[in-house]
Amino acid sequence: MKPMDLLQQSLHKRVLVEMKGGRSYRGVLDGFDQHLNLILSAAEEVVQDEVTPHTGLTLLRGDSIVYISP
Repeated sequence: MKPMDLLQQSLHKRVLVEMKGGRSYRGVLDGFDQHLNLILSAAEEVVQDEVTPHTGLTLLRGDSIVYISP
């Protein structure tokens, strides 16, 4: 299975995204592009086990993503 196929299957489902610098985001994957830029809704930022909820949409740049877990 190709990585883009896995992302396609994860659309409109909750995912965990680990970013460079130790930050993580949990939210519903609403969209992505060929550069792995992600759009999350209902996202929460997790920094050292501290959760900060966000309102609206959150855009994550693909070049800062370490991994995406469905």
